[in-house]
Amino acid sequence: MKKYRIKISVIFITIIFIKCSSFLDIKPQGELTQASFPKSSSDALLAVNATYSTLRNWFYHSGGYPILDIMSDDAYKGSNPGDQFATVGPYNTFNITTTQDGLDRWWTTLFLGIKQANVVIENIPNISMDEKIKNTYIAEAKFLRALYYFDMVRAWGDVPLVTTTAAPLQLPRTPKKQIYEQIIQDFQQSLEALPEKSAISPDQMGRATKGAAKSFLAKVYLFQNDFVNAEKYATEVILSGQYSLEENFSDANSEKGEYGVESIFEIGARRNEGFENGGDQYSNNQGVRGTPNRGWGFNRPSLELKDSFEPNDPRMDATIIFLHEILDGIEILGDGTTPDIVYDTNGKLIEIECYNQKVWTLGNNTITAWAYNRRLLRYADILLIAAEASNENGKTAEALKYLNTIRKRARGNKPNILPDITETNKTKLRDIILDERRHELALEGHRFWDLIRTGKAEQILSPLGFVKEKNEVLPIPQTEIDLSQGTLKQNDGY
Repeated sequence: MKKYRIKISVIFITIIFIKCSSFLDIKPQGELTQASFPKSSSDALLAVNATYSTLRNWFYHSGGYPILDIMSDDAYKGSNPGDQFATVGPYNTFNITTTQDGLDRWWTTLFLGIKQANVVIENIPNISMDEKIKNTYIAEAKFLRALYYFDMVRAWGDVPLVTTTAAPLQLPRTPKKQIYEQIIQDFQQSLEALPEKSAISPDQMGRATKGAAKSFLAKVYLFQNDFVNAEKYATEVILSGQYSLEENFSDANSEKGEYGVESIFEIGARRNEGFENGGDQYSNNQGVRGTPNRGWGFNRPSLELKDSFEPNDPRMDATIIFLHEILDGIEILGDGTTPDIVYDTNGKLIEIECYNQKVWTLGNNTITAWAYNRRLLRYADILLIAAEASNENGKTAEALKYLNTIRKRARGNKPNILPDITETNKTKLRDIILDERRHELALEGHRFWDLIRTGKAEQILSPLGFVKEKNEVLPIPQTEIDLSQGTLKQNDGY
């Protein structure tokens, strides 16, 4: 079942009301301004729903294109060679400029989400309404503000910290340590009022939960190399009994597994074209190009990713769509303007036409691709965070238990593949867990940031153009620096 559809701005922008009975029902309510909104309990619901809407905005997904995979060793630009070459191509080679298309959209969209959250956090406490519902709304807004800032701090490092609706127009960058402190505070403060996933009714799936807040806390601590707290929160999620792995790996990202046992936090969408109609363009952007026409074909899996899987790992076929493969009775013929095979000047095979299977949806046209629910965090990620943190904390047996749980699901009913890992050397096991993350979470937007946080980026990405002490973060959009009249300072190297 598909759930939420939400849109807002708070100042001078139309606010669209979403019925409580379904996140995706559309009920226009006219124009409201910050001076008159929110004032009532119904306004409060409107405001918190609007804070979720940023998640389905196409620009929320790293500015519209899956650049985080494209900047990793897991994917190329994709599409046909000339399509969006100036827009997306520079991310493929780290020739990213301060005016690079997409960065301004991503930055603005994340700050819009933060502003929407601030409206809820600041104004809803003054509304006379049921206190339990009020506290839940505020907790949801703090969860979302933390989520949006987590993207910002990873993408740009130091960014302006805005926790009020009355912030000055010109704000300097705040040290990322302070940003992380705010993220942790918001996630922690949301815990008490958020419900467990099991308490969410089917028509409200997609809202923040206690398990989602703890899961993101585990991930945030992992990015700070605080392995004690990463292990603590990941273990609490595991022991909660709220989540488990899907029996089949392919269901973890498919329509069959929407809001399923493995889903911790995902973005709902409807099988309709257009954001305003409940759709989400995330899958359409990456869908098979040509025949069948399922989308634009960006984010093409790399040969490096394909060849990195262990022999007969079923996750490889479940991650990559190959030409002439048959999915749901449809033969994948691909795009006539895209070369099936690409060689370099030395005759070495460097690219083949293939596509991201994790975003495949049922159907035979581009509109059906708008129905995809993107999983921002799933239980497999938490198991791997627990494995990594346990290894760093000297708990090898626990690390191996979590790691081998992932491998057991992946091998399915084939006992002769993907044997259990028995390595006990911390350094070697650290690399094994990172490789397992690559294969389990491929093309889900994790690989680039995993390489950054583990210090592996220079070693692995420098052949693609990565420059140490520069490309760990993106350039601040030049438009934002101009609007700040120089208050914002550019990241080093740009």
